[in-house]
Amino acid sequence: MSKTKVVVAALLSAILSLSLAAPATAAKRVYDPATDTWSEAGAVKPGSRRGSAIAKQIVDYDTKFKPGTIVVETSERRLYLVLDDGKAMKYGIGVGRDGFRWSGQHRITRVAEWPGWTPPAAMRKRVPDLPAYMPGGPDNPLGARALYIGSTLYRIHGTSEPWTIGQAVSSGCIRLTNEDVTDLYERVRVGALVVVHQ
Repeated sequence: MSKTKVVVAALLSAILSLSLAAPATAAKRVYDPATDTWSEAGAVKPGSRRGSAIAKQIVDYDTKFKPGTIVVETSERRLYLVLDDGKAMKYGIGVGRDGFRWSGQHRITRVAEWPGWTPPAAMRKRVPDLPAYMPGGPDNPLGARALYIGSTLYRIHGTSEPWTIGQAVSSGCIRLTNEDVTDLYERVRVGALVVVHQ
């Protein structure tokens, strides 16, 4: 075996060893909006809004709902997280397309980092080539985080298609950029009220 092949074999062996150890550190990986990949938390540079021009911002917000409540304004394509002192964090969102919009009040029943996705039977019927299950990761339609809404099939989640923020293209779920859904995930607790307005 040539010297070059020995070196290449040693490098491949080292890479394989590192990849086998990766699951133990996977929880320290975060979505990097600058590269559309999963990266080590310390390697991600703040400030990129790749794919969406709608920046989150703190706004004045007069409401009867208590802090920690999520209010989705479907027609406005914005999500408000109620804060103290008459303020809210305002996020750009993607919403359900015609025929898939809904409204109501529920609670967040579960949250997940890098969630796997099991497409509902009705969706698989409409799109037969969907997999029965897709593990979490950068290509997963649920993106970096998911907040599960009551006993519904709907979620507030990230997206592998950040350019859809501000549009009506989903099957009823509320989409944020992976960067924004990660921020929301850090601020919201299981049990939080979710109010969806048309």
